[in-house]
Amino acid sequence: MKKILVPIDFSECSEYALKVAANFAKEYDSEIIALHMLGRSDAVLTNSQTKEMLEGIYYIKLAEKRFEEFLDKDYLKGLVVTDSVYNYKNFNELNTVAIEKNADLIIMGSHGSSGISEVFVGSNTEKVVRNSDIPVLVIKKEEFNFKIKNVVFACDFLEENLTAFKNAMKLFKSLDNVKVKLLYVNLPGQNYRSSKEMESRIKEFLFKADALNRLDDVVYYNDYTVEDGIFHYSNKNDIDIIALPTHGRRGLAHFFAGSISEDLVNHSKIPVITFKL
Repeated sequence: MKKILVPIDFSECSEYALKVAANFAKEYDSEIIALHMLGRSDAVLTNSQTKEMLEGIYYIKLAEKRFEEFLDKDYLKGLVVTDSVYNYKNFNELNTVAIEKNADLIIMGSHGSSGISEVFVGSNTEKVVRNSDIPVLVIKKEEFNFKIKNVVFACDFLEENLTAFKNAMKLFKSLDNVKVKLLYVNLPGQNYRSSKEMESRIKEFLFKADALNRLDDVVYYNDYTVEDGIFHYSNKNDIDIIALPTHGRRGLAHFFAGSISEDLVNHSKIPVITFKL
């Protein structure tokens, strides 16, 4: 992991993400790219009229000064931190910057207590997740000495998840001493599957992924909803990160051809990392 992109809006949440990025950078000798999106009208920054031009310069200088102060942290000492100010107004444009900078991972902070409508759906986090071609790690609280040791990758193990699965395994393999469990949540009613049916589906999936060696890492968990299953398993087993596939067009609201409820996204304090299908 060579480059980590961290969106900065000078909030407490963005500092949570920055601290996690610093831990990654120290452990894997990574560069942190701290990005602030100015969000001003293009007319303000490009207008040649004296008043508008001076106003544009003022906003740029103000952002640079705030950036300098925000990045003056002890936990960043000795790390390679590159700061960038862009005038993008929409967070879905973050993917363009990530590709331009050759970033391997985006780490961003998000509030986790005000409901899914404000946290993921229609929010800046949701826009980034929907449009990002690289993994996005969402941090919802302050993490001290954050390290990834135990990961759960949860999905329905249908073929459409193969790319996300392969990318997730590639990333976790590049990290030191990370244990990954593959979680299948079995539901009651019409979605219920026998042990034979579950094993057959996952074996076929892992065969197509050229990952049959991971059969011993599969966990079957019974619960009433997929969200509850992921939530309960993760909290019971000291999971550091929940890894999930996401669809670019539908975003976090449709991980499992259904919906992820507030219970997982809003109430779980465990960081979530997403991989695009």
